[in-house]
Amino acid sequence: MVDIESLKYDDWGLIPCVVQQWDTGEVLMVAWMNEESLALTLKTGTTWFWSRSRQELWNKGATSGNMQQVRELWADCDGDTLLVKVDSPGPACHTGNRSCFFNKLG
Repeated sequence: MVDIESLKYDDWGLIPCVVQQWDTGEVLMVAWMNEESLALTLKTGTTWFWSRSRQELWNKGATSGNMQQVRELWADCDGDTLLVKVDSPGPACHTGNRSCFFNKLG
């Protein structure tokens, strides 16, 4: 079990977060969290992130209705990246795709 206070944030107070569908393992998206968005995620059971472009907190799916329900929250071995396993009822990508990872290279 990792102590939340031991997490390592970057110079802007952010930590990357990989979002994965809990039952299939599908990687849905990558976003950034700060201490406040992590606390809101733990409190509400839905994903909250920090938008670097808008400089504000956002509750994923609050506008679209595709709220991500948190099933598990993990930290990596260094405590500098998070993995949140969610039940995502609809598209996770702002383009309307299920996953943000639909552009194959090569």
